[in-house]
Amino acid sequence: MKSLFLRIFLSFWAAQALFLVLAILVTIAVRPPRRGMENRMTEVLADTVNAYETGGETSAHDYLEGLWQTEHVRSFVFDPDGREISGHHRIPPWIEDARRGVAFHKGWMNRFVPSRIASQSLTLDGKRYMLVIELPPGPRVFFGPHEIPGLGITIAVISSGLVCFLLARSMTRPVTRLRHAAQSLAAGDLTARTGAPVGGGPRGEMVELMRDFDRMAERLETLVDSQSRLLKDVSHELRSPLARLSVALGLARQKSGPEIEPSLNRIELETDRLNQLIQRLLTISRLESGADGIRKSQLSLRELVEEVAGDAEYENVGRPCRVVADPSDEFLVEADPDLLRSAIENVVRNATRYTAEGTTVEAQLTRESTASGQEMVLRVCDSGPGVPEEALAKIFEPFYRLDDARNRQTGGAGLGLSIADRAVRLHGGHMRASNRKQGGLEVELRIPAGHFPA
Repeated sequence: MKSLFLRIFLSFWAAQALFLVLAILVTIAVRPPRRGMENRMTEVLADTVNAYETGGETSAHDYLEGLWQTEHVRSFVFDPDGREISGHHRIPPWIEDARRGVAFHKGWMNRFVPSRIASQSLTLDGKRYMLVIELPPGPRVFFGPHEIPGLGITIAVISSGLVCFLLARSMTRPVTRLRHAAQSLAAGDLTARTGAPVGGGPRGEMVELMRDFDRMAERLETLVDSQSRLLKDVSHELRSPLARLSVALGLARQKSGPEIEPSLNRIELETDRLNQLIQRLLTISRLESGADGIRKSQLSLRELVEEVAGDAEYENVGRPCRVVADPSDEFLVEADPDLLRSAIENVVRNATRYTAEGTTVEAQLTRESTASGQEMVLRVCDSGPGVPEEALAKIFEPFYRLDDARNRQTGGAGLGLSIADRAVRLHGGHMRASNRKQGGLEVELRIPAGHFPA
């Protein structure tokens, strides 16, 4: 049993129900036996017969009715022929059974299920009379018919279950709220809080734990916001020196000779790379700020992938990109064209950069049905060296590099797949990477299909 709520609830309920049942049974077992009327049965029987002999059924009925009014004991007297002498026309079945000696059995069970029936025989003037009495029923809240405590036990178990349910729920509710907040925080929602009261509210270990979690989440949100703001500010501040460096580089070309041209070309190359890095940092910062700046419209994912594939073929001779898709499907989605294009470009360029020379990068477009609805799936497959299994989930993190030397050769900064992942998530989709059995890497983009009127 994994649920904390169920463990607490069932433990409390079992203990409480067992205690109440035992309390009821012990109360029944130790209560004094009601023997007052049973000790007077011979006297009552003799008086009833005398009243019958002197005044008939009416006198016997009046005597037994008076006994009912004063002591709440219902009595029945039978003559040798089995006829009730007080004029009762409706004899309960259990009274008739007692007259025949069937119902009343003494034994240890009567300590827990006391009998309400008692009988007594007496011979007067050679005739054998029998008195059968029905003792007072006792408290009916806990004892049902014939004083069986089934109703009392049922009420005790149900009431204890209700109390234990409320108690267990109050104890586990903070844990549930804390769990939901932790899940939201792990999913990237830095505003997730448990809602614990602050200041002079209720106290306790769980409440203090919720407050500590809220303080931790608030600190994390502050740190991440500060990091994002610093990244954005630094990126903006670097643009001005780079602009001046480009101007100075142009002036240096005008005044320099052929002997320093290679050095100036190297400076220009590194300047372009730095500009691209700053642009990607700004893109990361914009994507981290949320989807406020996204402007979605209807577009054909197929056309967008074909355009990106065409650009990749032009830029990478000997490493073409081929689009594989159902010719009858346009793969319509609702997305920001520029943002989604940037995501697909980053994935395709990453594939063409690392695929083996003379091989083809395939972009496979399919439509799949999932529990959440229709999804457009783009799988970009290359024939490169692949990625170690332990690094498949890390390649979408900013600045993560498998090999610094290889990234320096290709000009990568570890931001392309990170930008693509954030762009896809802003469209309600997700990405994953896996190694192909035949070699190479497969990057999968999943985006919800658009819902458009026919």
